[in-house]
Amino acid sequence: MTIIPVSTSFTSPVFLAEDGQNTTLVTEFILLGFPLCSDLAISFFFVILLLYLCTIAGNLLILVLVFTNQHLHSPMYFFLGNLSISDIIFVNITVPKMLQGFFPNGKTISLLACFVQSYLFFLVGVSSFLLLAVMSFDRYIAICHPLHYSIIMHHKLCVRLIVGVWVGAFFSILMLSIRIMRLPYCSGLVNHFFCDVIPLLMNSCINTVSIQIQELITSSTVLLTSLLVTLVSYVKIVNAVFKIHSVEGRKKAFSTCSSHALVVSLVYGSCIFTYVKPAYGQAIDYDKKVAILTTVIVPFLNPYIYTLRNQKVRQILKEHIKGLSNFI
Repeated sequence: MTIIPVSTSFTSPVFLAEDGQNTTLVTEFILLGFPLCSDLAISFFFVILLLYLCTIAGNLLILVLVFTNQHLHSPMYFFLGNLSISDIIFVNITVPKMLQGFFPNGKTISLLACFVQSYLFFLVGVSSFLLLAVMSFDRYIAICHPLHYSIIMHHKLCVRLIVGVWVGAFFSILMLSIRIMRLPYCSGLVNHFFCDVIPLLMNSCINTVSIQIQELITSSTVLLTSLLVTLVSYVKIVNAVFKIHSVEGRKKAFSTCSSHALVVSLVYGSCIFTYVKPAYGQAIDYDKKVAILTTVIVPFLNPYIYTLRNQKVRQILKEHIKGLSNFI
């Protein structure tokens, strides 16, 4: 359907469609969120709030440990600190607005705020995938080339890799985001708890098939590229570990990448649920449930996986707690 702009004196722009009907463009969206009864909504609110606060606390704890303890001043923990920063930003993009939606008049969001939320969500999401690939490469160098690790993974290279992650994420979604922002929108009801791309495109006045294809190509390219780097790195890691003759040596080698491997499994596992959809009529509600997994559950688990499964981090954390108890 072709949309032809016509002049109007109203506050909201009016478009004239081919069928001759006027279409008023929206100036804000209403995020429908989850249709829950009052008692269930209250319980759900406090569960999400608790997970949100624990996510912030866990990632801040990692940042404090990494940047204040010299024993953790290595590339592995430098990347871990950046992953914690990404998780903190990620949950703050979506969760506060979702919690606000449980209150009266808390479901509305302006077009500008919606576009900013959508762009930041995919910017941080893409950067997280790329960062996990970089961390896989770091573990590959540490295990397969331990004698040259400090020479290869020097501080300048680590900084360049982080800059490359964010620059790559920025430009990979820039053109897609510009196209989405320039669309005319005729429906103000967004069947989601944040401004996800597909619900936004469903509200557009014009056909968005080409944008949906571009979105699929962009997300698939980022996902497959980071997955390929991760798989190749771990294939080489496993091959190198099995060449170690001592059982203790193998155990130590696996322990250095077990936490990262578990986080990678969680992140890519949640993506499988994103791409494996049910029937069309249930797709939107299914997307919202999967989004809870990716925006709340995975960021909540990440810091605890790295702290509880990492012996060095656990030991340093115990020393901090012991020192604090002695001080008190």
